[in-house]
Parts: sequence; structure tokens; C-alpha cells
Amino acid sequence: MPDEIVTIAALDAEGLARHLDALADILVACVHDGASVSFVLPFGRDEARAFWTGEVAPGVARGTRALIIASRRGGVAGAAQLDLVATPNQRHRGEISKVLVHPSFRRLGLARALMGAIEARAQAAGRWLLTLDTAGEAAEQLYLSLGYARAGRIPSYARDPIADRFDATTIMYKDLRAGGAR
Repeated sequence: MPDEIVTIAALDAEGLARHLDALADILVACVHDGASVSFVLPFGRDEARAFWTGEVAPGVARGTRALIIASRRGGVAGAAQLDLVATPNQRHRGEISKVLVHPSFRRLGLARALMGAIEARAQAAGRWLLTLDTAGEAAEQLYLSLGYARAGRIPSYARDPIADRFDATTIMYKDLRAGGAR
């Protein structure tokens, strides 16, 4: 596969199992690079595998969580998730989480491609309001460029993955009915 070709695909439970090692490697690399995605150092491959098999796989198998991957150079380079909120008063909403791009593949448009696929999946499931939280300036700028709006900022929201401090997070949303935030 040529370097410039990026493939975006949704994974089912079998696909997640098939790509488990690559997904674990991406999560480990992102955490070690400072991504605020629920984990702190020390963090290794066994913990990453446990996250994918224990936290993500059950939702993918039930159909309550969508897992989208981006592949480049013949291997998985990124992933993103969409939690299809199932409570009766929130079936119009989805929550985006763990938009991960391996540090070796950043700034190539993979996160943007993953977000496009997540939004399409949300619309196909009848979800028109998407929410997410982010602690990184670069990620926040990406989401703003995709039409997401800031709902607010929460100080000391989560422990930094590397440093001994607590970082703020920005809550963002997008109303897909209007093509952007309202």
C-alpha cells in the first residue's frame, strides 16, 4: 500500500481482537507521549491490552460503542471511539473518546479522517449531538476546526499522564444537524 493511502474502517469484536496488539501499541505510545487519555505512567502493553479487551470490546460486541481505525503503511496508525449513549433521554447523543494517533503518524490528517468517520457513524445511528473532552491544545484546535464548540473548561480534571500535577480539560460539542456547534 503506498504511503499516501489511508484506510478508515470500523471494527467489530473480531476485528478488535485481530488488531489488539497494534491498538495496544498505539495507546502505549500516546500515553508515553503525554496524551491525557485516562492513564498515567508507568503504563505498559499489558495494561493497554486489558483496556481494549475489558473496556472497549464488550461495548463493541453489544453495538453500544463504535471503534474506528485508520491504517497507513499497512498497519493501524490511529483509532477513535464513539459511545452510543443508551439512556432513554439521551439517545440523540454520542460521546467521542480516545481519539488516538500514533506519534509517528501525527500531522498527516489521520485524526481528521477518524473524526469524519465517527461523525458519519453517529449520523447513521441517529445521533446528532456529539460531545468530547480534551486536555491538549493541538487537539482542541483540531476540534474547533471541525466545527466543535467549547462548552466550558474544568480545572484540575485529571492527573497528567507524566508529571505530578492535575490538568484542566475542555468540554466540547457539535450539533450535526447544523454542520457545527449551535
